[in-house]
Amino acid sequence: MYKIYKLKKPILIAEIGINHNGSIKDAKKLIDLAKKYNFDFVKFQKRDLKIVIPENIREIKKETPWGIITYMDYKKKIEFGDKEFSEIDKYCRKIKINWFASAWDVNSLSFLKKYGTKVNKIASAMVTNKEFLIQVAKEKKKTFISTGMASLNDIDNAVKIFKKHKCPFVLLHCVSSYPCPEDELNLNLISFYKARYKCDVGYSGHENSVSPTILAWTLGASVIERHITLDRAKWGTDQAASLSEDGIKALTYQINKLPSALGNGKKKFSKKEKKLSKKFRYWN
Repeated sequence: MYKIYKLKKPILIAEIGINHNGSIKDAKKLIDLAKKYNFDFVKFQKRDLKIVIPENIREIKKETPWGIITYMDYKKKIEFGDKEFSEIDKYCRKIKINWFASAWDVNSLSFLKKYGTKVNKIASAMVTNKEFLIQVAKEKKKTFISTGMASLNDIDNAVKIFKKHKCPFVLLHCVSSYPCPEDELNLNLISFYKARYKCDVGYSGHENSVSPTILAWTLGASVIERHITLDRAKWGTDQAASLSEDGIKALTYQINKLPSALGNGKKKFSKKEKKLSKKFRYWN
């Protein structure tokens, strides 16, 4: 018996991250963009800067849109607090799109609890923070775990923690390079993770194109996460590895179109083909 391939629409996550550059107005524009193209979630990031910014780099000067300021002051400019997240929560409820944020420390994880978001996210950089993983797993929310910046042993340990605490999770294949060259994407890891961990596997892409993300979906990624931006030329570390509206439109168009191209696998000699055959088959 031959196999009939089917493609199910993946869960689509629009990673806004810090591409808002501290502007709640731009954050809302990005939320609108995700809503327009039927993403399931928009995602932000939350940090306690006193915890996550090492002391030795806090006072380093950095050229920014706000002038030459310290690295710590730059981070403060783009970090949302309770006022902004409350506005985001209200706005997402209004236009009916889910949101969540990846916490980068235990304080931020606690901060986010008040919003009652449905899912959690482990950023690639956090995969080796055992105590943090335990606190996330104890919440027992469905958790997306990015696997960039990690060895196989690191991923093994993270999976053990989530299985021990009976917390549902999805591994996201990810290569933490911004943007990531296409010949370094190693998309066959999607199948490898499925076989090794017996779990759902998704893809968090940082390439500056769309086709590899579509390929990841056809290889079995049940979740697709892509950074989105209002303009890939905007200032910021993640903008160039993000999709602007043209890319978002191309991605969602392909996801909506391709399943119908698979058909049912049953050979049919259509009326159009029969009509055309009479033109070319001169011997009949």
